[in-house]
Amino acid sequence: MLKKIQAWKKSQDPGTQSFEERKERVKKQAVPEHIAIIMDGNGRWAQKRALPRMMGHHEGMKVVRQITKAASQLGVKALTLYAFSTENWKRPKVEVEFLMKLPEEFLTTFLPELIEENVQVRIMGDKSELPSHTLRAVDKAIDETKDNTGLILNFALNYGSRHEIVKAVQAIAKDVESNNLNPSEINDELFSSYLMSKSLQDPDLLIRTSGELRLSNFMLWQLAYTEFWFTDVLWPDFKENHLIEAIEAFQNRGRRFGGV
Repeated sequence: MLKKIQAWKKSQDPGTQSFEERKERVKKQAVPEHIAIIMDGNGRWAQKRALPRMMGHHEGMKVVRQITKAASQLGVKALTLYAFSTENWKRPKVEVEFLMKLPEEFLTTFLPELIEENVQVRIMGDKSELPSHTLRAVDKAIDETKDNTGLILNFALNYGSRHEIVKAVQAIAKDVESNNLNPSEINDELFSSYLMSKSLQDPDLLIRTSGELRLSNFMLWQLAYTEFWFTDVLWPDFKENHLIEAIEAFQNRGRRFGGV
């Protein structure tokens, strides 16, 4: 009897359960359709191990692969990853150059698996400043997965929300000036249609790793009613079970969108 009780307690402890065991339980409830992740802590992960910062970024790339597959298996419809912000250009040149090579390495290596998983790759951000080799890799992945109907893997690359909002306002002003738009028609829905994320619904869940409690200029408009989940875990240490934990927290919250 004691062994049966201990076995039951173990089965109820999320920390002792595999991803596969927890996945089936989580899928019985509403899974967030769109998850956005601020992948933070790569540099600190490397520094804690006396490694170059670039090693942390490389390790973080492996986690993107794992979490993308996990999200797809969980039934998530869209996964937006904050890969490189408009402010990240301020980092040391050698680090920026390394970061710009990662999409090429990641997408070239992972593309066959993305296609097999029925994942569709997208990008949002200012592509005009990206190096040609980065752009080629991204465009190839977008083209070769454009007919896939599963998870949308959306990379925020050279993305900044304030820049996005300013560009949207400029586009709206231009349409008003050319009499293609009446100011009275401007509302939340119309404004959203001018944003880079216009083809996606707003995120249901935002995850930020590394213990930082800020948005860092990420999807400021789109996150108005998103549920936030913060963790001290550094991105290279983020596992499938951490994703499950975030989704379980989401499922235990009541979303009222300003109502009762």
